[in-house]
Amino acid sequence: MNKSNTSAGSGSSVDWKAIHRRLDHAAKALEQGLAPAPEERKRILKERATILAREQKDDQVIHDRLEVIEFLLAYERYAIESSWVREVYPLKEITPLPGAPAFVLGIINVRGQIVSVIDLKKFFDLPSKGLTDLNKVIIIGDGNMEFGLLADAVPGVRQVPCDEIQPSLPTQTGVRAEYVRGLTADRLVVLDAAKILADPAIKVCQTLDT
Repeated sequence: MNKSNTSAGSGSSVDWKAIHRRLDHAAKALEQGLAPAPEERKRILKERATILAREQKDDQVIHDRLEVIEFLLAYERYAIESSWVREVYPLKEITPLPGAPAFVLGIINVRGQIVSVIDLKKFFDLPSKGLTDLNKVIIIGDGNMEFGLLADAVPGVRQVPCDEIQPSLPTQTGVRAEYVRGLTADRLVVLDAAKILADPAIKVCQTLDT
């Protein structure tokens, strides 16, 4: 038996070249099986390009919109860019300031901070409807100046497409052009907060707060 095994072992030889060839063929077949065919590869690349273009378009749409705080003033709809707004505060008690300009309604205490309140209706020479329980104060600031704008009501925040904001004439809004950023198709007057904050006439409020 031992002789038989020995002869069988000595008579058999291993063809290593054939084994390597079979392994190479198997590896190539496996690789081809995992890799997509040319048509499939084109479809995948096209799909990826479509998704990327859609993501870029969606990102562009977001950046082409202006977030504003909409408010009512003298029966008209106004808005101011939300990046200038610190908060919207309900008007509870206001302390008049004798001798202040007519458009300075007075001062309020916002959690320990004294904030002067501007009545834009008087500043813009718009009709006045008097104070109600719905009045709100929109506190705006640029790091140097900060004060509140009196609003008859604040419906909330909205997104306005930038390409819908068109330049307006003073006769369209009743507000001097330098204070208006633009007018939308549905007649929302978008005010220029930077111009309002920088107006020398309003800077008197800075001395009133100190």
